[in-house]
Amino acid sequence: MRPEKLYVAAYPFADDVLALPVTDIEHTVKWYEDAFGLKEVERRESPHPVVIMERDGTRLGFAINGGDASQDGAAIQVSDIQRAREELEAKDIRTADWRVDERDGQKYQVFFVVAPDGLCYYFHQPIEE
Repeated sequence: MRPEKLYVAAYPFADDVLALPVTDIEHTVKWYEDAFGLKEVERRESPHPVVIMERDGTRLGFAINGGDASQDGAAIQVSDIQRAREELEAKDIRTADWRVDERDGQKYQVFFVVAPDGLCYYFHQPIEE
C-alpha cells in the first residue's frame, strides 16, 4: 500500500525554500501545480511578489526577488522515490541522474529535476538498510 503523503520536507539550496527566485508568478503557479502537484496557499505583494505553494504539508515559495534561478533550488525529501519519479515522468517531466548518494553515513536514492524557470530540485529518499 502506498503512503498517502509523498512529499515529506523541503530544504533550500541557498537561503530560503520559501523565496526561490522566479520571474513570472502566474506561470510559476501553473507549472508547479501541473508538474509537482503543489497548491497555492498564500500570496503576498510586499516587499516583492511571493507565492507559497504546498503539497502534503511541505511548502515551497517563489518570489520575484531578483535572484538567479539557475543558482538555486531545493532538496525535496519524499516517502516513495519511485512513485515521485513515475509521477513526474508521466507528466513528461525529465528526471536525471538516478543514483545513490551517501551523506553522514546515510544512503539516499536520488534524482534531479530542472524546472523551466531554471530552479533545480534534488528529490531524495533515505534508503533503509
